[in-house]
Amino acid sequence: MPLPIEDYAMIGDRRTAALVGTNGSIDWLCLPRFDSPACFAGLLGTDENGHWQFVPDETYSTERRYLGDSAVLETTFTTANGVVTLTDLMPAGDGRADVVRCITGVSGTVRMKHEWRVRLDYGEVRPWVRRQEIGGEKVITAIGGPDQLILRGPRLPVATDHRHEDAFDVSEGDRLTFSTTWVPSHVKLHQLGDLDARVQATVDDDERWADSVRADVPHPGVVRRSLLTLRLLTHEQTGGIVAAPTTSLPESFGGERNWDYRYCWLRDAALTLGSLIRAGFTDEAMLWRGWLLRAVAGDPEDLQIMYAVDGARRLPEHTLDHLAGYENSRPVRIGNAAVDQRQHDVLGEVMIALESVRESGRGHGGDPNAWALQAALVGELARHWEEPDSGLWEIRGEPRRFTHSLAMVWAAFDRAVRAVEQHGLKGPVDEWRTLRDRVREEVLTRGFDPVRNTFTQHFDTTDVDASLLVLPLIGFIDGEDPRMLGTIAAIEEDLLRDGLVLRYRTQTGVDGLEGDEHPFLACSFWLVSAYAAAGRVDDAHALFDRLVGLVNDVGLLSEEYDAANSRMVGNFPQAFSHLALVQAAFNLADAR
Repeated sequence: MPLPIEDYAMIGDRRTAALVGTNGSIDWLCLPRFDSPACFAGLLGTDENGHWQFVPDETYSTERRYLGDSAVLETTFTTANGVVTLTDLMPAGDGRADVVRCITGVSGTVRMKHEWRVRLDYGEVRPWVRRQEIGGEKVITAIGGPDQLILRGPRLPVATDHRHEDAFDVSEGDRLTFSTTWVPSHVKLHQLGDLDARVQATVDDDERWADSVRADVPHPGVVRRSLLTLRLLTHEQTGGIVAAPTTSLPESFGGERNWDYRYCWLRDAALTLGSLIRAGFTDEAMLWRGWLLRAVAGDPEDLQIMYAVDGARRLPEHTLDHLAGYENSRPVRIGNAAVDQRQHDVLGEVMIALESVRESGRGHGGDPNAWALQAALVGELARHWEEPDSGLWEIRGEPRRFTHSLAMVWAAFDRAVRAVEQHGLKGPVDEWRTLRDRVREEVLTRGFDPVRNTFTQHFDTTDVDASLLVLPLIGFIDGEDPRMLGTIAAIEEDLLRDGLVLRYRTQTGVDGLEGDEHPFLACSFWLVSAYAAAGRVDDAHALFDRLVGLVNDVGLLSEEYDAANSRMVGNFPQAFSHLALVQAAFNLADAR
């Protein structure tokens, strides 16, 4: 059965990712891409829906860590009879994907169990499994439709009731390396190649990348791990940045707030890009900009809020009724209907990110189409900004005129004006300047409650929303402005639960969904940044210290957190949480 969300760690090859539990079980893996159908889907059902496990066949305790600043996971199992380590990673591949698992005897002798249960198409399809030889090496292959998985290792498990099992002793000094390789089912491999060299190359590449991360931030180790996590969620070829490697991990256990996050939201990707640029990683910025140009190419009216990692547009939402859902949280959703929503804030985040690219020194000069695209998108926004939208929380209720959305519209026009005034680019700057001022005035009058001295969630309410915390971060208002101080106070009064920040009050029915949710971790990090901007630096550090204490044993965060039960909630690991952590750390460093 699935473990608590915080008991998982992520390994990945920057094309897809697997979740590995403290019990040595890979319970989630989509191959060959983040948004491909899962071949191990036990996370959203049971072991019958697919998993791959190495675990002691006796009582054990577990410790885990990533090796240095890498995505290589080491799990240490300690029993009464000995100690073994399980090292997991996904080395970079070339047209294929590999999961490598190495068992090493540290002391004594430990009896280990091995189970390999492949279920294709999200745990529903039993593949055709057989023993073969590839390059003189005995392997097990599992084939179904377009997919082929190949298990290799020094001893192969045996078939038992539609799964493969084995048990063996591991003594001090023993080293057994296994791998599962994905290739298209029509491909015939003649050699599987050497694994050890690819393992070491993966570690070296990760650590070279992490070496350049700034150290003058609070909790630098946690910040580095967050940046490495964001890197793992960035497709190394296309540049698309997924929001999370999972789908349908619930925002409320047993509820319906279950969404597929294995896609590239322009907002999340732009914010991730901003964090990476701030940390000095401009190569990733250029890779993402290339993805953006390809994904949104065409008529600006066709701009979507999200795309697949390769820029594909069709992401129809449907449910997988054969899966019970994580802790019986149904439905399990594939695809995301929010793709058809209008969300005005998206372009503001994109324009801020692309301005960061220009200011990083990489600029627009490498591709003259980059600015032409931005100008066209701003022109389209100028025609529609007064229409209601669904906001950054993708409400499935009635569209509104959300204050945060309009503030980000202001940011889009503001960055367009700056591009002309500060970088010499061409555009109707007088029109943009006029629109920028109109939007700002509308937010200050219609999105502000003078009675309570706070900005509001939307123009037809006096409720607040955690997204208002970003207003000083985008330059819309000074962090110490009395109106912003009043907004922070209102959010503290209305949205704090166990000291963490809710997105909004679900009781208002604004999102059109049943049930409640837990505090949203990115919002709590926004409060850290808002405190820093307001001059409440001690409060900012205190909250940041508490939030960092919520990461799991290997430094990962989910989307939300249930403080009452000390449990992670929602899709995992969540890019939004980690990018907000990085932003807060840099904002604290700058405030200090």
